[in-house]
Amino acid sequence: MLDYDYEGLRRKLEREKLEPYRATQIFDWIYKKKVSSFSVMTNLSKKLREKLSQRLEVKFPVLVTTARSKDGTVKFLWKYDDGSTVESVLLRYSDRTSACISSQVGCALGCEFCATGKSGFARNLTSGEMLAQILGMEKTENERIGNVVFMGMGEPMLNYDEVMRAIHVIADSKALKISQRRISISTSGIVDGIKRLSNEPLDIILSISLHAPNDEKRSKIMPINQKYPLSMLLDAVREYQAIKNRRVTFEYILFDEFNDSMTDALELVELLKDIKCNVNLIAYNETGSKFKRTPADKASRFEEFLRSHGIEAVIRAEKGSDIDAACGQLRRRMP
Repeated sequence: MLDYDYEGLRRKLEREKLEPYRATQIFDWIYKKKVSSFSVMTNLSKKLREKLSQRLEVKFPVLVTTARSKDGTVKFLWKYDDGSTVESVLLRYSDRTSACISSQVGCALGCEFCATGKSGFARNLTSGEMLAQILGMEKTENERIGNVVFMGMGEPMLNYDEVMRAIHVIADSKALKISQRRISISTSGIVDGIKRLSNEPLDIILSISLHAPNDEKRSKIMPINQKYPLSMLLDAVREYQAIKNRRVTFEYILFDEFNDSMTDALELVELLKDIKCNVNLIAYNETGSKFKRTPADKASRFEEFLRSHGIEAVIRAEKGSDIDAACGQLRRRMP
């Protein structure tokens, strides 16, 4: 059921001769009231409810466990029917509540600093399985989510069609009704996906995991850079901006004595000088790799250098590291 967008559900009901105009009411029960059983949809006739129950199913994943951080962050472990498990994270800020959701079971990209990549790749999630993470978090916490980031497990651009289907439902006023400008998709730099996104009638945020200022260093930590080197990646970003006229966000994890020197900062300024962007500087979170966190004072100097050279940069607030829910830590510890 959750794999249908609104028009898809209308067409399905029409084919089944099940009153297609009822799609609005069904969406309201599922996405507004978080109901997973047709039997309690009391503004539908009993006969219709019985037919729907025979032909469709609203499946929420099983909540295996939660971990709660001292900063209000909550990490959820979900299990789907085939036994696959994914993690997603609820992040609470003073002005918003965000859901960081997964798009794949595991990840095939194998970035050196990321725990998820070390678990390997199992399969893509369907749009409904992604939406179910948001619905499950809202229902469990009895809390309205206002922002969604596709930054959990997996590479969203390698599951492009299903991610786009999920985004359309997230933004649909009849479903989750989250503003497109509060939806962010994060990619390690899949150029083909960025080009496709350029032509989507969407106004979402594009974030790119950069993490190094040159090809030599980036290839050491992100194997995808060998297929899509920085020149190709940034050309795709320029094309995206020419069409969308929107800033992009670059994510840059600071690794001590690897990519955090003033020489690295200068290279980064040169790399991004003609691109409208924000740079999120991220403290490295322990994932069992060889890397160490850049000291806070050194990170501040790096930030100030970028800002003084015209790059909008900020050290991102750290959330959930005490429960292995921070950037790169998902799947680090599984029950």
